[in-house]
Amino acid sequence: AGSTMMMSLTLLLATLGLLVQEITLTQSPGAKSVSPGQTVSISCKASSSVSSYLHWYLQKPGESPKLLIYNANSRQSGVPERFSGSGSNSDFTLTISGVQTEDAAVYYCQRTDLNQQLL
Repeated sequence: AGSTMMMSLTLLLATLGLLVQEITLTQSPGAKSVSPGQTVSISCKASSSVSSYLHWYLQKPGESPKLLIYNANSRQSGVPERFSGSGSNSDFTLTISGVQTEDAAVYYCQRTDLNQQLL
């Protein structure tokens, strides 16, 4: 019975997957070296409109991703004001004004559907 349930669940998930529009996000630049105090911008372009459901994360080695900006331009509680987000539809930007040494990290953009839970 357990294996039958697993098979049914797998088929259901596969079917649901067909209903989700695939949207590709492209970030640039791939890497950037900056000096402390400079301003840096990271671009995220979607292959089609994601409205404003675009979010930015920072990840440091050995740590889980940390939400910085949600819904394109809303700063997560506790995130320094030097981090800001802008854009809509398919073109988004994360800006770090006055970069600090502790900002060295990998930055990700992520799209979600309307009711999808953020990390």
